[in-house]
Amino acid sequence: MRVPGFGGWSEDPLWSYIYPWLVGHERLGWAAWRLGTGSDLSLLRDAAVEIGHLSPGSRVLDVPTGSGVALQGLRPGQGVDYVAADISATMLGRAEAAARERRLDDQVTTVVADVGDLPFGDGSFDLVVTFTGLHCFPDPRLALREMVRVLRPGGAITGSALFTDAGARWEPLRRVGTRAGVLGPMCTSVEAAAWLEESGCTDVELALHGALGYFRATRRAHEEDA
Repeated sequence: MRVPGFGGWSEDPLWSYIYPWLVGHERLGWAAWRLGTGSDLSLLRDAAVEIGHLSPGSRVLDVPTGSGVALQGLRPGQGVDYVAADISATMLGRAEAAARERRLDDQVTTVVADVGDLPFGDGSFDLVVTFTGLHCFPDPRLALREMVRVLRPGGAITGSALFTDAGARWEPLRRVGTRAGVLGPMCTSVEAAAWLEESGCTDVELALHGALGYFRATRRAHEEDA
């Protein structure tokens, strides 16, 4: 049962307005985020910095892009092919607006896509970013498998999510999000790390910080390394 007036991701949920506002207001928004999740939004900013270090011609997949929060890592004139994917056309419209505002629209392409069946070939991207998205997916294991599939060998996947083993303190947050229709079944951090390895990743790093965990992994360069 969903909380009336909130809406799921196929609609236009209230959270889709709140989250980018929190990220965009370093003083008040970040304080509210820390109070509500026990985590620090500077970790998101620091993770997004990796995008800005990519060389011209590199390809990035941002899924789910939402309102385009991860675009803060991309630099004008960087020459990167940035694909912003989401199941919601409404979200993609906001991401396009964010790209124009940041003078990044010449590098950003939006695509309506289901993370469980990404419309991209194997090894298409140098980097996949998935910030605060894994906990929204109906099948997080399949989502990770698909995101790793479209990574080139040696490419990286990085992201953040709510994890169910982050502590009992955050169980009310997870319950409210589930009732509101914005959270899926979720998973533990241990499961996520195991699924990344199962999907073909190595050098898996995952650290819990409050209700969230931040992760990064690299797709194996050669199948024989598996």
